[in-house]
Amino acid sequence: MKTIKLILLFVFVSAYSFAEVSVNEREALIALYNSTQGDQWNNSWNLNEPIENWYGVTVVDNKVVEINLHFNNLKGTIPTEIGDLIYLKSMNLGFNHLSGNMPTALGNLNSLKSLELFMNKLEGEIPNEIGNLTLLRTLKLYSNNLTGQIPASVGNLVHLKELMLGSNFLTGSIPAQIVSLNKLEVLSLIDNKLVGKVPVEIGQLHQLKELVLSSNELTGTVPYQVTDLTNLNTFMVSDNNFDREYVSVIQGKGNINELIDFNAGTVITDND
Repeated sequence: MKTIKLILLFVFVSAYSFAEVSVNEREALIALYNSTQGDQWNNSWNLNEPIENWYGVTVVDNKVVEINLHFNNLKGTIPTEIGDLIYLKSMNLGFNHLSGNMPTALGNLNSLKSLELFMNKLEGEIPNEIGNLTLLRTLKLYSNNLTGQIPASVGNLVHLKELMLGSNFLTGSIPAQIVSLNKLEVLSLIDNKLVGKVPVEIGQLHQLKELVLSSNELTGTVPYQVTDLTNLNTFMVSDNNFDREYVSVIQGKGNINELIDFNAGTVITDND
């Protein structure tokens, strides 16, 4: 009897040790595979193998925590089932050929810390649900065909360090809610169709190192409060409709207060 109990215990422990991810997570991955022509990826998946063997997928404690399929020839749309990967902490689908809208189901990924969908062909608006991802540190959506306004809900992303939305077709103004992003180090909105004035609230983002707003339709002047950003080393606001001209500074020496003469509306460089 003791031998039988030991055998049963061994079988139970073995079964537990080799348990797979949930059915919902597996189906979400398969939906991504099918909707992006997985059989034509540079590194495809063998769906008959355990998920932890699938290229670019990281499984920890039987949970899918990372997907890294950048530069992998994904063609098609991001399926709504992606929202079932609720334990996902990082997703990088950059440098592919993804099209269609960003699904609102992305807002279900509450554990996500990094979302990178740059260099694709995504269309439509950035969903308001992006504001549900309150643990995000990195949001890179640059070089797509995104339209509409930057949702005010980005103000919920209080842990964000990188917000990169450049080279899209975004319209409207820069939301004042950006003041909540007090950990932000990189703000890049270059090459869009943004209008209105640069919000003075940007001057409260004291961790900011890069401010890139060039090639938009912004008006007025750059607020003097930007001189409070003592960590700023990259300042690019040219090619807008400002009342003054500003020369770009990249990796400038000293703080921005020493580089910008706001009375003259110019930037002092080492060559001046």
